[in-house]
Amino acid sequence: MNVSRTARERVRAELIREITDIARRHLATEGASGLSLRAVARDMGMVSSAIYRYFPSRDDLLTALIIDGYNALGEAVEDADAACPREDVTGRWLAVCRAVREWALAHPHEYALLYGSPVPGYRAPLDTVAPAIRDTAVYGRIVADAHREGRLSPPAFCPPPPAVLAGDAEVVRTLMPDVPDDVVTRAIAAWTCLFGMVSFELFGQFENTITHRAELFDHNMTCMAALLGLPV
Repeated sequence: MNVSRTARERVRAELIREITDIARRHLATEGASGLSLRAVARDMGMVSSAIYRYFPSRDDLLTALIIDGYNALGEAVEDADAACPREDVTGRWLAVCRAVREWALAHPHEYALLYGSPVPGYRAPLDTVAPAIRDTAVYGRIVADAHREGRLSPPAFCPPPPAVLAGDAEVVRTLMPDVPDDVVTRAIAAWTCLFGMVSFELFGQFENTITHRAELFDHNMTCMAALLGLPV
């Protein structure tokens, strides 16, 4: 009985993988807004009613793709961080930034699903939150490690954050315990720059302007490290 159930579970898991693989290919041609369960079923040679046993709606399929994307990006960032010496906080920061860019360039349509235009009518469920912050948790850990070890020296040219941001800083600080407000707000700016740089490159804003994109990216991420107060 247990063996039979396990076999059914394996078959179901394999079918779900096949459905999501085909759906990712559809992202490349139709975009997230054009994703259709019927079209995916047709490519699989299934009747459209059969696919609803696995994904009751297009939004359920989108959610699965989003969770897979966040987890894949999070894993890439975690692996990049793990490959660096713990004490090299700046090297860790640059490694995880490069991991984001490299993953995005290798998976442009999945990146667009995560960080591009919102899909009309789709509301991401809470299931997406934990996968979505896997990469952010790594950045927070790097900043928190540097602060704890006394290796953060934020430059003084930035004004202190306005008091109204204290509540927001408190929320973000859950990912970087004990880090002061001014460093938390700098971290938000650094992460925004990271994803802004990646999005500009991926979505074509650098076309006919920036040729040496990897070099510009590394330079800007080094500048963000300096803004945070990491040794550069």
